[in-house]
Amino acid sequence: MTAPTPVTAPDPTPVFDPEHAERLIRGRRATRAYRPDPVPEETLRRVFALAAAAPSSSNTQPWQVEVVSGAARDALSRDLLAAAEEERLSLDFPYQDDLYADVHRQRRSEAGALMYGAMGVARDDLAGRAAVNRESLRFYGAPHVALLFLPPNADARMVNDVGMYAQTLLLALTAYGVASCPQGLLGFYADTIRASLRLTEERPKLMIGISFGYADPASSWNAVTVPRADLGETTRFRE
Repeated sequence: MTAPTPVTAPDPTPVFDPEHAERLIRGRRATRAYRPDPVPEETLRRVFALAAAAPSSSNTQPWQVEVVSGAARDALSRDLLAAAEEERLSLDFPYQDDLYADVHRQRRSEAGALMYGAMGVARDDLAGRAAVNRESLRFYGAPHVALLFLPPNADARMVNDVGMYAQTLLLALTAYGVASCPQGLLGFYADTIRASLRLTEERPKLMIGISFGYADPASSWNAVTVPRADLGETTRFRE
């Protein structure tokens, strides 16, 4: 009888590589144009296994992740476009536009001007903006989308956990050379997404979607870099 192979415990010694962290974090960006090539299954499993290392309150790991590809992805996009055409919005977490302070609205406006401008869409071009929104419901051409859900009884505190998971997933994708785009708009169609994915009985709450795949380097949309606020605007160091 062959003796079992001993399991080696991971090395607890921390690895410090700030240069790599700088490249990884600053290299991540929202990508809005993709090649059709799917991400290999082995890469998918490695990325999502890595994302599962994200922190959560008391290690509850309350997220439920649905990774949608292929025919299921195409059907979901068709359902979303139909819901948008019929103005069937459904949100699990309420949204009010007035929740943003003036400085936040200003940052949002500046980022929107850059992104729409890269596609030649003027601020007052309502038809052009509607066309861009339709592209978002096609996941910007990405071959995959991950939908991040919480349990049906989730409250605002659990949003912290799915937020930490989402950022970990974005960085894991970046580390494996996979581009991504977090899409809050998908959260406005929770009922449509649950119906398309046949999640109507368990009814998990939808927080956000993340489209992902390999970036199209020829797209001008992918050349956009939105600015970040100066550190002093957002962070205070107290002694």
